[in-house]
Amino acid sequence: MSLAAAGLVLLAAFVTATVSGVLGMAGGLLLLGVLLLVLPVAVAFVAHGLLQLVSNGWRAVLQRQHIRWAVVGAYAAGAVVATGVVALVSYVPSKPLTYLLLGLIPGLVWLPKGWLRLDAQRPLHAVTAGLLVTGLNLVAGVAGPMLDVFFVRTALGRHAIVATKAATQVFSHLAKVVVYGSLATSGDRSLPYAVLLLAVPLSMLGTAVGGRLLERMTDASFTSATRWVVTGIGAVYLIQAAALSF
Repeated sequence: MSLAAAGLVLLAAFVTATVSGVLGMAGGLLLLGVLLLVLPVAVAFVAHGLLQLVSNGWRAVLQRQHIRWAVVGAYAAGAVVATGVVALVSYVPSKPLTYLLLGLIPGLVWLPKGWLRLDAQRPLHAVTAGLLVTGLNLVAGVAGPMLDVFFVRTALGRHAIVATKAATQVFSHLAKVVVYGSLATSGDRSLPYAVLLLAVPLSMLGTAVGGRLLERMTDASFTSATRWVVTGIGAVYLIQAAALSF
């Protein structure tokens, strides 16, 4: 990996962790897009999984008092099933397909609340979230907007939403490392371990900064900002997919 590429990854680790610390999502969506610019798909998936594992895990630690553990436990059950199913299939998407999926996924945040009566606080819904979100995470690399569908109808405030999402995503990103890890360990597919080690403290710092910024937001501005930021990122990825395809 070149010095410029390494610098880009390190900057992205901090910035995207900050974004996720504020919105509870979007940072992972943005980070994977950056990693795909400089790494093969399988390697980018594993690198993304490792960095997001740290980012979400640290965010969960910092806001552990707000986590709804019943939701996390039910989600984990669904995540384990999804991991087992995808692990049985040999699947690595192309870059154009990955960018296309990343561009389409943000459309989920605009689904009217009345269309899908999903609530992560209901045990069956939380298990379903673990199954579907982890499955999409393993196929497309990111699934934050789908996870959001399960939280928009809850009675939780922004702190509980961000903290609980972070705890659930520890399982989804760990699954990505498990499934794709063997494909990112040799030759030009080798993970840039030194860069990732440097990125870890930057990711943790960004998470802490994002948490401070979250305190300055209201629940209303939190929801609005999430939708528009994610949609903007998705539009950029659709353009990238088209550019790689033609």
